[in-house]
Amino acid sequence: MMRAAALLMMLLAMPAAAQQRVTEAPGVVLRGLDKINGLLYDIEMYTGQTAEFGDLRIELTSCRYPAGNPSGDAFAALQISDANRGTELFSGWMIASTPALSAMDHSRYDIWVMRCATS
Repeated sequence: MMRAAALLMMLLAMPAAAQQRVTEAPGVVLRGLDKINGLLYDIEMYTGQTAEFGDLRIELTSCRYPAGNPSGDAFAALQISDANRGTELFSGWMIASTPALSAMDHSRYDIWVMRCATS
């Protein structure tokens, strides 16, 4: 039993042999929802840029997508803060195909990744 557990731990610690290659994109297209008025907004921004959406301040650190497939599953590194209070609401990776996996928790706004902007 101990050997099986040790083997499992070693296998989990090794990098995946078939890791998907990714391409860095210059920007991202986000979708924002204002839950109060029910309106959707598309937000296009570029790496290092800061955008404002309602009371939120959004900064893009990176956007990546599968190599050779720009319409594929995008994942973006974002920092989102409350512009009025200066408090950080989210810092990490959001994934287009699974927005609930790493979501920002806010009473009024939802933000999710649509795709990387390639131009």
